[in-house]
Amino acid sequence: MARQYFVEIGQPERTQFIARRQSYHGNTLGALAVGGNQWRRTQFEPLLSDVHHVSPCNAYRDMRVDETEIEYSKRLADELEQTILDIGADNVMAFVAEPVVGATAGAVPATKHYFKLVREVCDRYGVLLILDEVMCGVGRTGSFYAFEQEEVVPDLVTIAKGLGAGYQPIGAVIASNKIFEKIASGSGFFQHGHTFMAHPMACAAALATVRTIISDGLLKKVQEQGKKLKSLLQRDLSSLPYIGDIRGKGMFLGIELVSDKSAKRPLHSSTLAHKKIKSKAMELGLMCYPMSGTIDGSSGHHILLAPPFIISDNELEELVYKLTIAIKECAAHWEVKESLNEKQDSYYRCA
Repeated sequence: MARQYFVEIGQPERTQFIARRQSYHGNTLGALAVGGNQWRRTQFEPLLSDVHHVSPCNAYRDMRVDETEIEYSKRLADELEQTILDIGADNVMAFVAEPVVGATAGAVPATKHYFKLVREVCDRYGVLLILDEVMCGVGRTGSFYAFEQEEVVPDLVTIAKGLGAGYQPIGAVIASNKIFEKIASGSGFFQHGHTFMAHPMACAAALATVRTIISDGLLKKVQEQGKKLKSLLQRDLSSLPYIGDIRGKGMFLGIELVSDKSAKRPLHSSTLAHKKIKSKAMELGLMCYPMSGTIDGSSGHHILLAPPFIISDNELEELVYKLTIAIKECAAHWEVKESLNEKQDSYYRCA
């Protein structure tokens, strides 16, 4: 749609995308090329189109101790602007980002003013802003669109998962008036199609979901229960030596695991912490979403939580209780593994 927009307005030279490292936008070749999840990209690299990737917005990992949030946001916006200039502003089509980064990095929210500054940079050079809210949209962060909390409006936004509430697969893209009007007054149709597009049952499920979110006041519920969940996680987990960061928005929270809190050193990959926690949690009757490769595609582990919008206070307590047990039991095994790895690494360094 971004490409067709520029063809319609007579700027066919705009062919380049910019996205962020440690992002994920889907598994078709086009979406995989735009995404910055290196583990998912690697085996398909020869087939992927060339996309330019800039730094992710991850305050826990990348903000300097001498920076404020706003200064960090400005540094990242400046990097985006310089990348646009390096490519040639007339060649850049769009910048793509997740307002809250999902499974790849573990519910990482943007820093203060980040998206406002990004929007300004995109507008300065006529670059479209595409926001991927497949995971964080449709109420998940406490507002219907996550971008509402950033006080920006994208040119295109994708939504999916929560749109069908788990009952029916469906995805959608919402276009701004600017995009719609140029295509409508130009060729008059979006040159695109998939076999099951505009599926009546999927659309009915999505409509029912949206109506329920509005009529049942679920956005407020997400805000309230999200705050309680984060508070419970901080109460029961923040003092543990292997909990590095608890973050996210609304009912979309992430926990980053570390082997050293002060140094933010990740657990060794051989601990398989994500797989062990997922397995143990399932034994206890808890579904969570642990992943590895949090930092750069290979290092780091996190746990992603995205409970139902209608979760009760008692269920929040149960969630945190079972997660805490799962983490503690698994930690007893990975601490031994970490110790062995440290000894081995020390031996090789001496050798």
